[in-house]
Amino acid sequence: MAEVIKLHGVWASAFSCRVIWALKLKGIPYDCIEEDLRNKSPELLKYNPVHKKIPVLVHGEKPICESMIIVEYIEETWPEKPLLPADPYDRAIARFWVKFADDKGPALWMLFRTTGEELEKFKKESLEMLKTIEEHAGTLGKKKFFGGDNIGIVDIAFGGIAHWFGVMEDVVGVKLFEAQVFPCLHAWTENFKQVPAIKESLPDHDKLVVLYKQMREFLLASS
Repeated sequence: MAEVIKLHGVWASAFSCRVIWALKLKGIPYDCIEEDLRNKSPELLKYNPVHKKIPVLVHGEKPICESMIIVEYIEETWPEKPLLPADPYDRAIARFWVKFADDKGPALWMLFRTTGEELEKFKKESLEMLKTIEEHAGTLGKKKFFGGDNIGIVDIAFGGIAHWFGVMEDVVGVKLFEAQVFPCLHAWTENFKQVPAIKESLPDHDKLVVLYKQMREFLLASS
C-alpha cells in the first residue's frame, strides 16, 4: 500500500504552491490540508516545531519543512520526470539560482509590508533582483525556461515572480516589472503560467489582491 502524502499549506502562499507544482509536475497524488495561520493545527505544530510554518510535506508520517527542501526531497524520492538536470555542473548551477531566489526573494514580500523610505528600499532591491535574473539566469532569452525547453526546479523557485509580483504591484500601487525593461523574464512568466500543472494551481489574482490588501492594512496599522 502506497504511503499517504499530505501537504500542510495555505492556498495564497507561493511557498505552498512551489510544493504543489512539483507534486503535480511529477503526477504524485497528495492530500492538501489548508492551514489557518492565525489558529495553527496541532499537526502543523507537531510536524514543524522549529519554525511552526507552512508548507510541511508529510510522507508516511515523516515531515519535511521549507519549500525548496521539500521540492528536492520530492525530486530525490520520485526521480521520474526530473526537475534537476542530469549533469553535475548544471545541477550545481540550478541550486545556485534556487538559493538566489530564497536569498533575494524576501524583498518582493516586503513590498506590501512597508511604506515610505523602507518601501523605496525594497522597490530598489526588487528591481536589482529582476535585473540580475534577466541578465544572468540560465538559458533565459534563449529557451522557454531557466534550464532549457522543459520546466525545472529553478522555474519553481522563481514562481512567485510569475504570479505574486503582479499582486504586490497592485496592492502597493507601483509598476516595477515592465515587459520592455525585462523582456526575457516577462516572456518566461507567460511560458511558466501556461504549463498545465502550473496554470491549474495558480490562486485567483483578484482574491490574492484582496487578501494582501487586508494583510497590508493590518500590518501597517499594527506597526
